[in-house]
Amino acid sequence: MSKYTTGEIAKLCGVSVRTVQYYDTRNILVPSELSEGGRRLYSDEDLQKMKIICFLREVGLSINSIGELLSEEDPGSVISILLEQHEKVLCEEIEERQSKLNMLEQMKHELKGVEPENFSVKSIGDIAYIMENKKKLKIVRIIMVVIGIVMDIIELATLILWIRKGIWWPFASSMALEVIMGILISIYYYRATAYICPKCHTIFKPSFKEVLFAAHTPKTRKLTCTCCKHKSFCVEVYDEGIERT
Repeated sequence: MSKYTTGEIAKLCGVSVRTVQYYDTRNILVPSELSEGGRRLYSDEDLQKMKIICFLREVGLSINSIGELLSEEDPGSVISILLEQHEKVLCEEIEERQSKLNMLEQMKHELKGVEPENFSVKSIGDIAYIMENKKKLKIVRIIMVVIGIVMDIIELATLILWIRKGIWWPFASSMALEVIMGILISIYYYRATAYICPKCHTIFKPSFKEVLFAAHTPKTRKLTCTCCKHKSFCVEVYDEGIERT
């Protein structure tokens, strides 16, 4: 069985010698034996106990509370629960840090698309804003796709019915419904989106007609900024009713 001096156990647990001595005076960590020269010697069991004490201090327990806890008949049960809770907190911290890391990676990726002459603090703010509401805009697009798929299924089913049974009116009705739904979806999408001007960095709302007929890519539309009147491809974002300058 290994034996550890005060200095050795302090080093293994990452604390000072004075801390180990203090725990001894408080009868929280009493050495298993004393050498012939009066030196304190700690066992492997003492080492594990010291590690538990350090953990309990880390999670915020006072010296008095640790002393009372270790004097219980079954301190292991309480410590086990504390370990589980601490593990949960650490997992949440890891998840939060991973989320921040992912955001940084996205930011670096987005910055690659910014021309050097257009780089500014505002351009970074635009990227951050786009990243924050990307999920909301994605939900809007998913809703539109789902509705589109449902309408396509209805149209195909009524077309098959017309071909096989000669019943044409369900198909005609589905076509009329698809036109109506197309208009409603376009209005819904228009209300859910806004655009960032690459020149003045204002989030603006163009007219429905301009949005409908504007040249576009999956993430941009060529629009005229309502603030600075500059016309260019503007980045599409979720409309949260926020005005920025």
